[in-house]
Amino acid sequence: MKTIDEMLHLALLTTDQHRQISTWIANAGSPEEILKMPAPLWRAVERASEIMGIDDDLVRPPSLDADEQFTCH
Repeated sequence: MKTIDEMLHLALLTTDQHRQISTWIANAGSPEEILKMPAPLWRAVERASEIMGIDDDLVRPPSLDADEQFTCH
């Protein structure tokens, strides 16, 4: 939900879209149910994700120091 909230904060979703998407996700009992979200809402999320570069983040290789953040010193 944090990403959806950020999309609203960046004005990439309208308040109505945010409300509908948040409600859909909250009421979904499984990831499969989330995937049944109405097409207009999916398109809004996809557009916002593209602008935010979310897909780019998912396919970017981890940084070389990524392991260091999980190492206890």
